[in-house]
Amino acid sequence: MANVLAIDQGTSATKALVVAEGGRVLGESSAPVHPRAGAGGAVEQDPEELLQSIVDAGRGALSAAGVAVDAVGVGNQGETVLRWERETGRALGPALSWQDRRAVEVTRELEEQADRLTEITGLPLDPYFAGPKMSWLRRTAGDGGVITMIDAWTLQRLAGAFVTDAATASRSLLLDLETTTWSDEACSIFGLDAAAQPEIVDCDAEIGTTDAFGGAVPITGLAVDQQAALFAESCFAPGEAKCTYGTGAFILATAGARTPHSKSRLAACVAWRLDGATTYCLDGQVYSAGSAVSWLRDLALIEHAADLDRLGSDGGEVVFVPSLAGLGAPFWAPEARGGWLGLSLASRREDLIGAVVWGIAAQVASLARAMGEDMGQPLERLRVDGGLTRSETLMQAQADLLRAPVERYPSADATALGVGAFARLGCGTAKTPEEAVGTWEPEQVFEPRMPAAEAQERLGRWEAAASTLAELSRNHS
Repeated sequence: MANVLAIDQGTSATKALVVAEGGRVLGESSAPVHPRAGAGGAVEQDPEELLQSIVDAGRGALSAAGVAVDAVGVGNQGETVLRWERETGRALGPALSWQDRRAVEVTRELEEQADRLTEITGLPLDPYFAGPKMSWLRRTAGDGGVITMIDAWTLQRLAGAFVTDAATASRSLLLDLETTTWSDEACSIFGLDAAAQPEIVDCDAEIGTTDAFGGAVPITGLAVDQQAALFAESCFAPGEAKCTYGTGAFILATAGARTPHSKSRLAACVAWRLDGATTYCLDGQVYSAGSAVSWLRDLALIEHAADLDRLGSDGGEVVFVPSLAGLGAPFWAPEARGGWLGLSLASRREDLIGAVVWGIAAQVASLARAMGEDMGQPLERLRVDGGLTRSETLMQAQADLLRAPVERYPSADATALGVGAFARLGCGTAKTPEEAVGTWEPEQVFEPRMPAAEAQERLGRWEAAASTLAELSRNHS
């Protein structure tokens, strides 16, 4: 029986699992990391801390499992970027987190190129993606070293391989989505050299061996975090979708083998590339989900995340737009700020808390509706994972506004399980995605209970509020 070590290097922690066939977890461990927010939209991370967290979590999981593994899968944060020396692997400064917004000055300058970039890459021009950050970093930090997404540096340090996978590369604004190769034109727009970027490989490619966790073990699974979760939750057919509720909330819907073009201004990306065959997806983002709940705690409105269920109302007339770190699709307003709207002297603490819950659910539902419009039919269900799915109030609100069942995935570690499944394909112990992932049943299913007319009215009010805040940010930029 083959075992794999599956690693999810995330924004605030790295999680590692030792996984047997069928998805059974034999051991697990985690290690914290500490992003640092600064002035002007800066969010940075210590790359050596990120790498050490991978090593510590991986060794901890192996120790807990007490078994050997046949392969390693490594998931990454995606749009986080780093400048480093190719010859030595030495980091030349902090990593810019996917949350860093300082590259907005780059995207403003390139607005006339926005449509062409979307045509090539499938992505709207926004500082969330890696290309603008890489361009900004090259301008501010000088010409020394290479600038890549964080996974290329991590894999170089772990296995001596200068590579990235196709799904991760599709989050850069530098990839030709049709051919899944670096676009000379897109790279040139950002003042970057396509030839300096890492080799693009399949998500189930064997890229080399690592001894970081003990004996030499091949790395055979690679993926960006959200696509790995999509795979773990068995969203293999077009129209199947999942949403991960972590620091942000990220909803992805599988689009199939044809390159998608979103009329709703969603991001179109590579879901995975396996044995040379590409599957695509549509992607929407709520930048502040778990971070909005942490913010409520910082404001002393709640003490624990469980207070969302214990204290929150249905929000009443209060609407909250969770754009504390900008708005993504379909608004693409990076400088938008969050807000409660509809406040009155009758508004209470419970309404503020409840409005945050309903605001997160409304933004996800709005993105889900846009995905349905792009694909020609509404989503029939939504699979969900992540820490905030513990809130039954949020999950019920999600089902009500989505007008479809919400199925809670039985594990908190969908991303790690997804990269573990890719590793299983890569080392040959599984032949199909279904075999690699194994069978699972939802832990809980939330069915819509709210009348359709009320759900539509609530969603309409939220979309109007979000549009207002997006327009305000544009008028002040």
